[in-house]
Amino acid sequence: MFLKFSLRSVFNGAGGGNDIQWCFSQVKGAVDDDVAEADIISTVEFNHSGELLATGDKGGRVVIFQQEQENKIQSHSRGEYNVYSTFQSHEPEFDYLKSLEIEEKINKIRWLPQKNAAQFLLSTNDKTIKLWKISERDKRPEGYNLKEEDGRYRDPTTVTTLRVPVFRPMDLMVEASPRRIFANAHTYHINSISINSDYETYLSADDLRINLWHLEITDRSFNIVDIKPANMEELTEVITAAEFHPNSCNTFVYSSSKGTIRLCDMRASALCDRHSKLFEEPEDPSNRSFFSEIISSISDVKFSHSGRYMMTRDYLSVKIWDLNMENRPVETYQVHEYLRSKLCSLYENDCIFDKFECCWNGSDSVVMTGSYNNFFRMFDRNTKRDITLEASRENNKPRTVLKPRKVCASGKRKKDEISVDSLDFNKKILHTAWHPKENIIAVATTNNLYIFQDKVN
Repeated sequence: MFLKFSLRSVFNGAGGGNDIQWCFSQVKGAVDDDVAEADIISTVEFNHSGELLATGDKGGRVVIFQQEQENKIQSHSRGEYNVYSTFQSHEPEFDYLKSLEIEEKINKIRWLPQKNAAQFLLSTNDKTIKLWKISERDKRPEGYNLKEEDGRYRDPTTVTTLRVPVFRPMDLMVEASPRRIFANAHTYHINSISINSDYETYLSADDLRINLWHLEITDRSFNIVDIKPANMEELTEVITAAEFHPNSCNTFVYSSSKGTIRLCDMRASALCDRHSKLFEEPEDPSNRSFFSEIISSISDVKFSHSGRYMMTRDYLSVKIWDLNMENRPVETYQVHEYLRSKLCSLYENDCIFDKFECCWNGSDSVVMTGSYNNFFRMFDRNTKRDITLEASRENNKPRTVLKPRKVCASGKRKKDEISVDSLDFNKKILHTAWHPKENIIAVATTNNLYIFQDKVN
């Protein structure tokens, strides 16, 4: 395993053609071993500039971190991320018609591109999507004619002079306000939201349907995919993830629990039940087992920034697909193949149903995804090198270089290797995010958010 992880020309001026060493930068969240369910992080997302980083948790809260400005100019050090705004996005609800509790857990957060001084993001739980406006106030008006400074109204007959109200500086206040609430459109649990490249519409997907929304219209949406059979006993697959193409506003993909990905073109028909392309890899008969169908289920699908490729994550691997080739992926990376012999115990403790996400770096040359024991994996598409790193408080001194980890599947264990039997399956990294322009990554471990960056000489 390599101590240095090569990334070729990751960004102009950032990374260059040199090898990268990943360093600890920050960790957010409590140190307690006793973790409250509400504090478990359920989604992580950078905004389009990378200046803001949002997390959602099972308690329905959204926490936004902002990168400090003053350090951006210094080449040897980049700004830390500090809390910018925290707000309660969703509350627990109860569906009286179905006698079902609706969790407040945030399933997904998606940022809209910034168009003015304010920022906008979409957040969703199982049933309701909300559009939030995050804005700053550092001035307040003073000197009203008909109002006292404490807000009480004055008697108009007592006003003898006309004052011109003025703005006075005040301490910076960040306000989060819900601008739109998109509700009552999903019978099943929402697993994905994706903003279209026209920035006017977005899709939301649940287990059986995908809806198309306009950001300005809350009382109706268009159903564009419906895979629900007339008889639910005939149900053989569900939708697991969906995403719009980054450049082509008429194209989107959705993945299924059967390991297939369907690409649809909204120009073809209003209801996209007939796909334009079907991406599916034939199963290797030698690997066929009782668990084959479960581990082939796709937990995440992400288009590359260029729009040429898409990445899918199933239980054991990450696959890169060329949109022009449907019959097999162009690249396959094994994330934790050593777990194939452990599938029986992973089935018994339900870990086999964990939904791991994946992400691209800014230039689409490296992909990242999580694993167990608080390990996360990176795969360099150019050099075909891969690395396993660990998010741990033991290496929490700033600028500490992360040492690569290696798992010993069987046989004699070397020094610094970890036996597959000693992996902690309660410690898992499901959610990761990569800064769109720099080598900064965010990794969520249960209730902690780790931020790592490349070592700047």
